[in-house]
Amino acid sequence: MEGTLAAAGQNVVPVHAEPDEAGRQAEQGRRSFLRAAGLGAIGVSALASQVAPAQAQSVSDIDIFNFALNLEYLEAEFYRRAAFGVGLEASDVDGTGTPGSVSGGRQVPFADPNIRKIAVELANDELAHVRTLRTALGGNRVSRPAIDLSLAFTFAARAAGLVGPNDTFDAFGNDANFLLAAYIFEDVGVSAYLGGGPLISDPRNLSGAARILAVEGYHAGAIRTQLYVNGFYNEAQAITNARNTLNPNTNLDQGIGDANTANIVLTDPATGVTPARTPQQVLNIVYLNSNTRPTGFFPNGLNGTIR
Repeated sequence: MEGTLAAAGQNVVPVHAEPDEAGRQAEQGRRSFLRAAGLGAIGVSALASQVAPAQAQSVSDIDIFNFALNLEYLEAEFYRRAAFGVGLEASDVDGTGTPGSVSGGRQVPFADPNIRKIAVELANDELAHVRTLRTALGGNRVSRPAIDLSLAFTFAARAAGLVGPNDTFDAFGNDANFLLAAYIFEDVGVSAYLGGGPLISDPRNLSGAARILAVEGYHAGAIRTQLYVNGFYNEAQAITNARNTLNPNTNLDQGIGDANTANIVLTDPATGVTPARTPQQVLNIVYLNSNTRPTGFFPNGLNGTIR
């Protein structure tokens, strides 16, 4: 029975053990949705480690998709507020774990209609990602944790030198700030799906994750292109440098190039492939510190096993 995540070689625990007729019809619709999304039922599969900080623990497909759901909550809240001035509906944020509110964010007074249209498209995509993952996870889905879209952007901008040590950065103040704010975590979302892929056990779930990864790659390319054509080479490089410092001894980040050379697609020059980040490396970026201590965009940490 699909609707919970399936595990290779293990029994699937259904969300509703014995649904009534209405439940059966809802479940059939749910199955059709999951097939269209390329997602199977996400279940418990013992996988090896390298996930949560200071914990050598196995993770399941449920854990990986809930980790992704936390990140999709962040992106959806950011883009929906920027594009429409509203966040996610209450029906899109309930679940297990500690629910939290969102601080900061408002509709951006876009001057360029093309950037506004990009924001609208990305907002709609991220809402769809939230709903797709929540549907796949069923009763295993985590709730939206507390999200900071105000101070976190200021701290990130200060670390990158975009503003002074005592200045604030308004991610929703204008077109330029919106693009730079989006750049702070767009590349991270791509590398997070890449890093989580090898930990997924069910091929159906891997296929679904790959489909979302493709969309995130398009999103990152759209933001990097807008930054490039508007000449924000130095600002993007400053953010890139700051992100690299959050994971010492790695060099997984690249800027967008300079006036002579574009670097829209983040790839390893030798192989032409995009680098991946482990879940811990992703957490260091969204927490804005190299110790994986909950703060930054998730002041109380993520919900779920990987946190």
